[in-house]
Formats: sequence, C-alpha cells, structure tokens
Amino acid sequence: MLTTTVAQAWISRWDRQQEGYLPDREERFTALIDAVEAGAGRPDPLILDLGCGPGSLATRILDRIPNATVVAIDTDPLLLALGRGAHAGRMALRFADHDLGTPGWAAALDLDRPADAAVSTTALHWLPEPALRTAYAELASALRPGGLFLNGDHLDVGEPTLRRLERALADRATRRRFGDDRPEDWRQWWDAAAADPALAALTAARTAAAGHHGSESGGLAVHVAALHDAGFGEVGPLWQNGNNRVLCAVRR
Repeated sequence: MLTTTVAQAWISRWDRQQEGYLPDREERFTALIDAVEAGAGRPDPLILDLGCGPGSLATRILDRIPNATVVAIDTDPLLLALGRGAHAGRMALRFADHDLGTPGWAAALDLDRPADAAVSTTALHWLPEPALRTAYAELASALRPGGLFLNGDHLDVGEPTLRRLERALADRATRRRFGDDRPEDWRQWWDAAAADPALAALTAARTAAAGHHGSESGGLAVHVAALHDAGFGEVGPLWQNGNNRVLCAVRR
C-alpha cells in the first residue's frame, strides 16, 4: 500500500496532466455529476465508475452525493494503487480490478443490488469496438431498468467538416487556457512515475493490456450503436463543448 501522501501527490499531478488535454475537465465533471444526481432516483445510489483510473471522478461524486456508494473499476495496477492509497479511509468507495473488455466482470463485482447509474470519463475510447461492445453488454446486465450511463469523452462525429470544427474548438480552448505553459503530457507523467522508487514495482507490473496504444473507438456513432445494441433505449449527448461530450444512455 502506498502512503497517503505519496498517492495524493501523484493523483494531483495526474489531474493536472489530464487538464492539459481537457481544459474544461472540471466543468465536464460537474455536468456529469449533475446528471447522476438528477437521474439516479434515490439519495443513496449505487454507482459504477468504468475505467476509473486513480478515482478522480469517483471522489468528486462522493463529495457531492455523500450517501452514494461507488464501485470504481480499472485494470491498471499503478492507478488502482494510487486510488486505494489516497482514499483508503473512504468506506463508500471500492476499487475493483477487472478488464472491462472481458465477459463476466459485471457478475464478478458481486453487487448486492443492481446499480442505479454508471459513469466513465476519458477512458472507454481506448477499447477496440468488440471490447467496447462487451463492456456495454456487461454494463447493461449490472444496471437496473431506467438506470443511467454517463460517458464523458472526446467522441468525434462522422461528418468531416463538423469533426474538424469541433476539434478546432477544443484546440483553441486549450491554447487559451495554457498558452505555451502546457502541463506535462501523458508520456511525461508515466516516465516520471517509472522513475519514482515508490512506484517502481507498480510501473513494472503494468501489463500490455493496461497500457494505451492509441484511440480505438473514439467515434460517437460507434458508442451510440453499441449502447443501443446492448439494451439501452434513449442515447444522446447531454453536454458538449467541441468534440468533448457527456453521452447519456438510459437502460431499457
């Protein structure tokens, strides 16, 4: 177990690195949690966080909805260790090590009731389409009828002019926010983590499946179709800034 101080420091650095790709990250978090709070249907919802990383979204949910329970799912050993180390005293937050693209993970969570909502942020676009479809089918089996799924991610439209303009909005927002003083990027963060003796064993334990090798399923239409096929009825964006969206789906 990492010390709380070390884990929290690395999560703060993680959040800053992520903001370099998403200058309105906190605004997206707020919109996503607003939707969960408005649509979960009870003051003590059970919420799944898919591809949770070190728990940045999960902890913001619990700060806003203190009676909620969040099961945070990922397969990266370093990010899970950071989350567990930083939030060990948070009884309403459980981290679970499962591969979302492998059948059976929903049953392996051993939930005591169907989840009321599920969330994800900047994670599922890394899954190839077959694995994404598996993840959504598993998710549908874990959600109650009427349960919500909120996915915050960069999801591109198919129309080339709209896609170009949406990306241009995102790029300009990033330049306005940071100018020439961009935060460290993804590769720099991981290189720095590998150089920290406190994290060396965890970085060595990362498997090929836990690493990212390029966007696989970043198209909005791919996600919408996969969700409909998995058993979700209403599917559409609730919030958007350029190609940065919160996609909402309602379990039939």
